[in-house]
Order: sequence, then C-alpha cells, then structure tokens
Amino acid sequence: QVQLVESGGGLVQAGNSLRLSCAVFGGTFSTNTVGWFRQAPGKEREFVARITWNIGSTVYADLVKGRFTISRDNAKATVYLQMNSLSPEDTAVYYCAASRLRAPGRSQEYDYWGQGTQVTVSS
Repeated sequence: QVQLVESGGGLVQAGNSLRLSCAVFGGTFSTNTVGWFRQAPGKEREFVARITWNIGSTVYADLVKGRFTISRDNAKATVYLQMNSLSPEDTAVYYCAASRLRAPGRSQEYDYWGQGTQVTVSS
C-alpha cells in the first residue's frame, strides 16, 4: 500500500519562503509521478506542480512558475516543494499525490493522496 506523508507547512509572512516535503512509502516502484495540489477555503483543488521519479521531468502551474520549485530525492523517496516569494493568495492546504502515469493531468489521474499540510501566508 502506498502512503504519502506531507510536512513543512506553517505560518509565514508574505515574501518569505517555505519548503514542503512529501515522503512516499511503498510507492517509488509502483508510481511514476508525484504532484502537489492545493485547496484554498471555498475553492476547488488546483494543480501546483509535478515531477517524475525517473528523469525528474517537471511541470508547473502558471501561477507558481518562477516562484516554486519541485524536486525529488529518489534515495529518500521524498519530493519537495520549495516555495519562494509567498503571498496571501498562496494560503491553502497543500496535498501531495502519486500517480502510476508519467504525465497525469487531472487530479482524478492520481492514485494516492496524502492528508495535506496547511500553509498560511500573512500579509
């Protein structure tokens, strides 16, 4: 059974940085891609970024390009999301998810989900 555990969320002031971690247990061989999503209060869950385990191919949502960086450490089976220049609009619960696909699109194409970690950016 694949399990994902996020960590690193918290309260940060606008303009500052935060790094989220997603530890993947039992899934580096059965999954190909790990993605980050976020959901703000009253809004739908939205895609943030994704990365493949094998060659580290990345895709970002336009809203975070140039500010967020996704990376992975295969030896630790962990995916990171470095978030810089945070703004209050980035406040949300951040989820990591794993997919058996190499290029998953919609959130429905992700097979396993973490419990989420809260990120709050104060102005």
